[in-house]
Amino acid sequence: MRKWLGWMIPHKLKYRLFAGFALVILLPFSILNLYNYEKIESLVQQKISEQSHEQLDNLHQSLEDQLSIAFKTLIFLEQDSEVRRILQNPGEHNVLDNKERMEDKFKGLNNSFFLYNPSVYFTLLDEDGHIYTSYQPKVPLDYETVASDRSFLALQDSGTSYVWTSNDENYVSRDVTRSPTLLSLYAKLRDRNNNTYGLARISIDFSYWFQSVLQKSESDQLYFIMTRQGEVIARSNSESKLSGEVIREVSREPSNGYWTDKSSESLINYSYLPSLDWYMINRIPLQLLFGEIESLKKHYFATFYAITALFIAIAFMIAYTFTRPLSRLQVKMKEAVGKDLRIRLPEENHRGEVLDLTRTFNTMMVDMNRLVQQLRIEERQKDAVHFQMLLAQMNPHFLLNTLNTLKWIGLRNGNEETVEICLSLGKLLETSLNSDVDLILLRDEMDLTRAFLYIQQVRYGNVFDIEFSYDEELLYALVPKLSLQPLIDNAIRHGIGNMAEGGRIQIRMFRNAAMPERLTLEVEDNGVGMDHSKNNREQGRQRPSIGLQNIRERLRLLFKDKGELEVLSLEQGTLCRIHLPVLLSEPYENQNLGNKNDED
Repeated sequence: MRKWLGWMIPHKLKYRLFAGFALVILLPFSILNLYNYEKIESLVQQKISEQSHEQLDNLHQSLEDQLSIAFKTLIFLEQDSEVRRILQNPGEHNVLDNKERMEDKFKGLNNSFFLYNPSVYFTLLDEDGHIYTSYQPKVPLDYETVASDRSFLALQDSGTSYVWTSNDENYVSRDVTRSPTLLSLYAKLRDRNNNTYGLARISIDFSYWFQSVLQKSESDQLYFIMTRQGEVIARSNSESKLSGEVIREVSREPSNGYWTDKSSESLINYSYLPSLDWYMINRIPLQLLFGEIESLKKHYFATFYAITALFIAIAFMIAYTFTRPLSRLQVKMKEAVGKDLRIRLPEENHRGEVLDLTRTFNTMMVDMNRLVQQLRIEERQKDAVHFQMLLAQMNPHFLLNTLNTLKWIGLRNGNEETVEICLSLGKLLETSLNSDVDLILLRDEMDLTRAFLYIQQVRYGNVFDIEFSYDEELLYALVPKLSLQPLIDNAIRHGIGNMAEGGRIQIRMFRNAAMPERLTLEVEDNGVGMDHSKNNREQGRQRPSIGLQNIRERLRLLFKDKGELEVLSLEQGTLCRIHLPVLLSEPYENQNLGNKNDED
């Protein structure tokens, strides 16, 4: 399989350009055009189908109007008192007189405002053997024969007031209509007491109606009326037929829709009439719908492929002239990556622009290799020297303060405090001189902080209070070593160092509620504040503090943009806040211990 795929994929760049153009541009564009044309045909078919369904709906409505005419005729006959009297009491007048009176009523109905269609015929029967019609019958009517018609018998058996018969055999004279079947309404005539006094048959010549409403339809379109059983009972063209596949597809379920008949190359639209269990069908030749689109498609694709073939030929010729040296250059560049830029191109077999390109490539490889090596060395040296310099910069600072403290104690009097100060100083110096460790546990950092605070409290005579607040789960969080001491040193020297009493330093360590992945360390004092301290330094010309800038640089080197130092001025005092990522040692990572407040 892999060998076959390797044979199918071209190896020459010029052939790849050709294949890439064909696969990436030509083939997708051709598929897109075919899809668009198919979409257009589908939209046209859907639009024509919607229009056809509107016509079928109009036919449906027109047929419903015919059914409504039959019901209205029945209501008028049933409500007419004279018709009721003739049917209930045929003996009041002679037979000819009753017939004449009934025919006058029929003529009045035919001339009424709603019964404008001459293709409606009605028959009345009383219970004494008399029959009255509005039409000339095909054969002389016999009361017993008509009364025993299967539809009248079905009406009697159903117990309902009326029934519809969709395939009633034509009983009207051929001089009036030649339709083979009629749509008939068989009904019982009832008085106000719901007593039956006669029977009525009102028939609609739907074939005549169907032909009359389709006179103005397009000649290329054919219309049919089909029963649910698949029997075609009316058609716009007497010679047209529906295939068996169309009949099966349409009569499968009572619904509306459209379907493409491949055998007759026609679009079949159908609408279901639930009141009669009929289908109205419209057949439209596909050539009528898509003839012009198909012609346009052929012309378009012929032009498109001709222009595409010409473009491919020109592109292939151009690619051949420069792909050969480029292929060699591409191979060498790939080798350069694998050999750490130590690669060269031969220059003896090239001329012109290709020779200049080869020389430029060789020079670029030499320069890039030298620069990369130099940058690697300088970056390593820079990071190591810079970080060690920042740590070393803090050692003289603390040592100087401690020596000053020892000097003041020695001048005052000798006591055991000197021993404690020396022990605290030992911890600080041991930690600062250990350059192999950058991060320590917060627990150890707090021990160093307490050692530093002991020295400072001894120096200032315990004139200030210290308050620690932290979560025990954070004791095993990793923090930069000696990160709290510069902040406390600043708070003492520039904040509360000159206060006689009432000085207070609060040290808080907690997770940020809004960002649980961040650890916050805060040192807050109630000293003189930033502005007053700045004025004192300017007047006294003291050496500016390097502790805060030192911490900022260490945070940047250790945590990049995830470490931050803020210094905020309060109404009384200063707040220094360090933000850094929460890095918990593994045994305590998932424990949730309570808070602990410890005051020293």
